[in-house]
Amino acid sequence: MTHLKKKNTTRILPVPWELPGCTTIHLPFLSHSCNHYGIERLLGLPESIIAAACSRSGQRVLHVDSRSYYGGNWASFSFSGLLSWLKEHQENSDIVNECPLWQEKILENEEAIALSRKDKTIQHVEVFCYASQDLHEDVEEAGALQKNHASVTSANSTEAADSACLPTEDQSLSTASCEIPTEHTPSSDPEGALEVNDFEATGEKENHCDDKSSMPSTSEKETSENVPMAEETAEQPKKNRITYSQIIKEGRRFNIDLVSKLLYSRGLLIDLLIKSNVSRYAEFKNITRILAFREGRVEQVPCSRADVFNSKQLTMVEKRMLMKFLTFCMEYEEHPDEYKAYEEITFSEYLKTQKLTPNLQYFVLHSIAMTSETASSTIDGLRATKNFLHCLGRYGNTPFLFPLYGQGELPQCFCRMCAVFGGIYCLRHLVQCLVVDKESGKCKAIIDQFGQRIISKHFLVEDSYFSENTCSHVQYRQISRAVLITDRSVLKTDSDQQISILTVPAEEPGAFAVRVIELCSSTMTCMKGTYLVHLTCTSSKTAREDLEPVVQKLFTPYTEKEIENEEVEKPRLLWALYFNMRDSSDVSRNSYNDLPSNVYVCSGPDCALGNDNAVKQAEALFQQICPNEDFCPPPPNPEDIILDGDSLQPEASESSAIPEANSETPRESTNLRNPEEPSE
Repeated sequence: MTHLKKKNTTRILPVPWELPGCTTIHLPFLSHSCNHYGIERLLGLPESIIAAACSRSGQRVLHVDSRSYYGGNWASFSFSGLLSWLKEHQENSDIVNECPLWQEKILENEEAIALSRKDKTIQHVEVFCYASQDLHEDVEEAGALQKNHASVTSANSTEAADSACLPTEDQSLSTASCEIPTEHTPSSDPEGALEVNDFEATGEKENHCDDKSSMPSTSEKETSENVPMAEETAEQPKKNRITYSQIIKEGRRFNIDLVSKLLYSRGLLIDLLIKSNVSRYAEFKNITRILAFREGRVEQVPCSRADVFNSKQLTMVEKRMLMKFLTFCMEYEEHPDEYKAYEEITFSEYLKTQKLTPNLQYFVLHSIAMTSETASSTIDGLRATKNFLHCLGRYGNTPFLFPLYGQGELPQCFCRMCAVFGGIYCLRHLVQCLVVDKESGKCKAIIDQFGQRIISKHFLVEDSYFSENTCSHVQYRQISRAVLITDRSVLKTDSDQQISILTVPAEEPGAFAVRVIELCSSTMTCMKGTYLVHLTCTSSKTAREDLEPVVQKLFTPYTEKEIENEEVEKPRLLWALYFNMRDSSDVSRNSYNDLPSNVYVCSGPDCALGNDNAVKQAEALFQQICPNEDFCPPPPNPEDIILDGDSLQPEASESSAIPEANSETPRESTNLRNPEEPSE
């Protein structure tokens, strides 16, 4: 029998706010930019996991943030929300640090660590619109609630800031005449159970949110007036024409991630979701295809045993060679004599010694191990290959899962668990500084925008909140990102609901391979008739310079001339966004200047495909704060909870109301908590 003393989550804290007990204040959630600018980092995935773990272990957790949504650089936006995010970054570049009045609140035996007001994690933002821009004054987003006239830089504007430089060419984005709602896409319905859905059977959540589920689909109705009314038409390209007006109207169908990742089916994050029962708050879909780009063509890679033997790309000899090598990779640690002599060379060179054909070497290196051709050692490659094979078959024919409605759902799921166990969230709230006691050298409080003190014992701060003085010795890497909206898949098949991952190898020395993730409309990340494509690589230049060559290989920009002609071979590019994102995942805590011992630093997203780094970081920091506590244990069953008092508290009623399964989920879906083990 588990006895839990329920806490009142609606408690009004006195001023100064003092959180009794072993309290944790999350400053990655700690904002320091006022609501008007609203560009500071907020709840990322590591911080959200730590918050859930601390709240579950009985601590009082307070999140303070200047933003109005969850996720930080892990967030997902509707299309209009993304345009507003771009505008905020442009405005953020014009922020001038005013005389800090909070200095008057610092006592003689205290000193302050000022927090930065500018977000410098996003740079070199460039937006291009290739779709027909037949906008009118009455164009607005379907299903939108509150609206503001938030016009993004027009095609003739020359005032774009360096941090959000919208291009001024003819194809540049011009949305000055359309209304853009400023709110972020709401989180998914908490009452839905986490399922892994078959990719052809998933529909909208019935209870998700009114602004997502109440919209009539207009992707087929809102076509150009030049398109024939008859459903059967010989000019297929005209029939499928998608305009910028449609994208705006269907903007809430989009859930665009700032960071592009997938979940390994046996990765740390999946294990944590199942262990903590946070899996009830989200749904997932299988990645259906793993692709390769070779000799100018996109082709599907066989990875499971069935795929290998059904493949027409491989000869019978190649199939046997591949199966023999993959079997060895699953057990390579038991046969050290077969690879010890090759530990000092790259995995690419090692593959050449294994009697594999060039075709097989390419598939293994770029589509199975997904490692660098020049930088990954033999051990790295074997380990990555084994991990890939180990994850096969748990939920589908590929090792990967993707959360419905985008990666931004994951931080919200853990925030939900934190709130269920008493965590308090205070968004749109500015924090000015950390207050450090000179005698003990520890942080004792924060001062917010109203001059109030919030007292705590532990402070968790996301890297981007620190000022240049604190980070003067920190060296950051950068991630190049691109987000594209296209009209069809890079590899056309009988089904238009494919979710694919593709690796395009680097062609120049010093460059990095580009990871491409293509999402269809059944992932709830784009409107019907379009695909959302994410490109990611480690930066060597600006994002556009790094990624545009790959975009040109895979896609062709939309033009009116092409619409009049025959259908082009490549998918048409309708809209594109390029930006660089800071990668602080490898920064040591010792690199920051004079941080108190009870201030813990969380990094932003890294460039890796999976989320293991975020989970490892969260668990390590949690163990420092609560060394004797279990990390994210499962919540007790509702019938095992004994409540103090006569009335049912909000947390208990909520947790008991959460169903174990979603009756709306398609019959062929697989519950994440009870995966089917591979039959191989």
